[in-house]
Amino acid sequence: MSDAQDVYQTPLSSRYASQEMAHLFSPAMRFHTWRKLWLNLAIAEQELGLPISDEAIEQMKAHLYLDEAQFSVAAEEEKKRRHDVMAHVHTFGTVAPAAAGIIHLGATSCYVTDNADLIFIREALQILLKKLAAVIERLSNFASQHRALPALGFTHFQPAQLTTVGKRCTLWLQELLWDLRNLTRARDDLGFRGVKGTTGTQASFLTLFNGDHDKVLALDKRVTELCGFSYAYPVSSQTYSRKIDADVLGALASFGSTAHKLSTDLRLLANLKEVEEPFEAGQIGSSAMAYKRNPMRNERVCSLARHLWALQQNALTTAGTQWFERTLDDSANRRITLPEAFLTADVILKTLQNISEGMVVYPKVMARRIAQELPFMATENIIMAIVKAGGDRQEAHEKIRVLSHQAAKLVKEEGLENDLIERVRKDPYFAPIAGQLDGLLDPSTFIGRAPEQVDAFLEEWVKPALEPWQTDLKRVEKAELNV
Repeated sequence: MSDAQDVYQTPLSSRYASQEMAHLFSPAMRFHTWRKLWLNLAIAEQELGLPISDEAIEQMKAHLYLDEAQFSVAAEEEKKRRHDVMAHVHTFGTVAPAAAGIIHLGATSCYVTDNADLIFIREALQILLKKLAAVIERLSNFASQHRALPALGFTHFQPAQLTTVGKRCTLWLQELLWDLRNLTRARDDLGFRGVKGTTGTQASFLTLFNGDHDKVLALDKRVTELCGFSYAYPVSSQTYSRKIDADVLGALASFGSTAHKLSTDLRLLANLKEVEEPFEAGQIGSSAMAYKRNPMRNERVCSLARHLWALQQNALTTAGTQWFERTLDDSANRRITLPEAFLTADVILKTLQNISEGMVVYPKVMARRIAQELPFMATENIIMAIVKAGGDRQEAHEKIRVLSHQAAKLVKEEGLENDLIERVRKDPYFAPIAGQLDGLLDPSTFIGRAPEQVDAFLEEWVKPALEPWQTDLKRVEKAELNV
């Protein structure tokens, strides 16, 4: 049996998530990023006058990626030192001996751990944003295609006035646009911890530069630039504030709320047999009931969305329970929470893209359901028509009330079709408008401005929101689920 089958692995990486997101939070990427941070610190310190040789810099540049031998050395060092950062400082020094004495110079462990986390969060948000834009694009195409297809609306999950399939989709799209905004804000607001020292006072760096405050400020700014951030947080303790994690996971949890609502709607529509998620030729819906087409993709979205909500609470709790300049009770927690949050959001987006690329619509089922309910909804139009033909509104209302109750009794108690309109046709009172009844029951006259709302929304809101992502969207391939 292989090691992969003999030990627990998170389903997020082994079963569901994209390779891109799983790799970002891998040990290989983590320790590679630590080495880049040590390199950037050494480059900036050299530029500002510290005695760091070009040979040291070149050796560090040449060994930014760890091989299997390096991982083995690091593992042995960590067993001995009980400190992961110092284990990797020593390991880096074995392949960059000219730099061994200056790696991590003046820094605390959080220089690499916290700054690396901020780099991972920034990159992960960018990955999610591209995928979210793809989901929005796919759903906007679906909304446009079905902009005028009448569907029964529901309030309290009870039949209500008609809407259209496209209009309902715009309700999902609007929330996804807000998520696009929220994740973009989270990415653009993200700062860098920079070089702040053991308690955030930069005392060690002030010592290195013989009390030269300007050089310490320049060091912080230069490392921040080398790492691709526009600014560093102006003050920090040993760590960057864990409120940053809570803010980022808040945006992810809010997206989870959108995804859960969208997929819940699709699960209900699947039960109504109006809209279904993709169902592959050989797919099995139930091990016992062969006829079933369970909405497993949307169920997966709902399941993972709830997990995403819970992770935000974890981040909030961690942020609120830090003591003074830092405690270490956040470390093990964050090693789990941060990767899981992004991997979970990644899986949800991948699944939503797959769903949005293959949704199946059943207009005849919708038309049949509309036909069952529309006669009741048309009663007001019928009353208005008979009044225009010279009838009395109160008398017409009473006639319709009696006929409606008769038809409703047949539907509810005997399971028969709604025959209200036939009853209206046969009643002599409504003879003056008999020729108008078919027109009064045309579903397209009950959807209001839904098609026009879809057109305006897609043109004025969705199109501008997707404009910055057009290059990325051209590269996004059709989403295939691993399982």
